[in-house]
Amino acid sequence: MKNGDTVTPLDVHRETVRPEWVDYNGHMNLAYYVLVFDHATDVLFDHLELGEGYRTRTDCSTFVVEAHVTYEQEVHEGDPLRVTTQFLGFDDKRLHFFHHMYHGDTGVLVATNEIMSLHVDLGERRSAPFPAGVLPHLGDLARAHARMPRPNQAGRVMALKHS
Repeated sequence: MKNGDTVTPLDVHRETVRPEWVDYNGHMNLAYYVLVFDHATDVLFDHLELGEGYRTRTDCSTFVVEAHVTYEQEVHEGDPLRVTTQFLGFDDKRLHFFHHMYHGDTGVLVATNEIMSLHVDLGERRSAPFPAGVLPHLGDLARAHARMPRPNQAGRVMALKHS
């Protein structure tokens, strides 16, 4: 997470555009951008110790309640992808984080994904507070990433301007 005194996003997910992800326009279909971001989210949750093992131990998990995707650049079959994750914050039931997807060779920004995730008790199928043991790890990451600039795409609202 730290490179000297510089705080950097988590940089732990790589993937390659598969042939079946390419649509009739010759580029990766929008659904697969979301799939790659979902895979990066799984990596984040494993890093936060909130992944599959957490679900098994606690009968709790996280559900995405809102997601925004921006598409910046086309990618094609065989292109390598690199996803970084910036943790924007949390409260007693929610996580707010942001993924940047880059072309793995050129470093060009391909897409972004802002996510709000809710902690859920699976037995009740309702939101529930995080256990106290989870909060210190979330706080450490939030404090470190708070030193990073907020992504330009974070908090965007989609609307048409009416004349």
